[in-house]
Amino acid sequence: MLSIIIPSYKDQLLQNTINDIRQKARGDIQLIVVFDGFDQKISGADLILSNDRNMGLRYTVNRGVAASSGQYIMKTDEHCMFGEGFDTKLLSKIENDWVVTPRKYNLDVEKWEVMEGEPTDYDKLLTDRPDRITGVYWTTRRIQRAHIPIDETMSFQGSCYVMSREHWDWLGGLHEEGYGPFAQEAQEVCLKTWLGGGKVMVNKTTWYAHKHRNFGRAASASSSSIKAGNKYSMDFWLHNRWEKRVHDIEWLMERFSLKFKVYEQK
Repeated sequence: MLSIIIPSYKDQLLQNTINDIRQKARGDIQLIVVFDGFDQKISGADLILSNDRNMGLRYTVNRGVAASSGQYIMKTDEHCMFGEGFDTKLLSKIENDWVVTPRKYNLDVEKWEVMEGEPTDYDKLLTDRPDRITGVYWTTRRIQRAHIPIDETMSFQGSCYVMSREHWDWLGGLHEEGYGPFAQEAQEVCLKTWLGGGKVMVNKTTWYAHKHRNFGRAASASSSSIKAGNKYSMDFWLHNRWEKRVHDIEWLMERFSLKFKVYEQK
């Protein structure tokens, strides 16, 4: 069974997302919604939880996973559309130490349809920005490796990913200490997986579409908690402070034929 966790905070698109999951899923799923400090009337969820107060994304996802019972776990945002049979396709080829993301498109939430444009299959990790570690669209890799249906990627956006419960437990969930309530979710998941000996994969046999930024963002990158989380993440990963790692971050850059660089203030 695939347990699907949707953390939610005052998003009117949540019911659309639930309906889409119910229409498109073809396997055994458990749908869990966790409201972060508020309540909203919805239908179609197998389990609804509500935090007493606003606790943030990381706490909310962790709570949803703790209440789930599936062998596999999927986290997704509350404003997404999915390809038919996304669940069975994502689980058709997955290893216990993999994190898998579907091919990503942009979603026009007013029309509730996929926007025109090429999909995002790969994200390249940038380590030399002054403010944070981040992933950016990797167009050249998408073109060069278009023939590979399930392939390695350095990172992803973080709005939809799947892993085994065994791997989630090994990761220790999403850590709040240092990162704060929201920042660097994808970077923590991807870097722990890669540097811990696992793999981050994109499955191009299925897809999802995430709300385009033209329709608003969930959190402001300028907020003090996100800035602090970004700073913590940069120090933690760029200086190889994770004690469970079997590889350093330089190894990851070399694996994808990139040069490891850090920001140098002029």
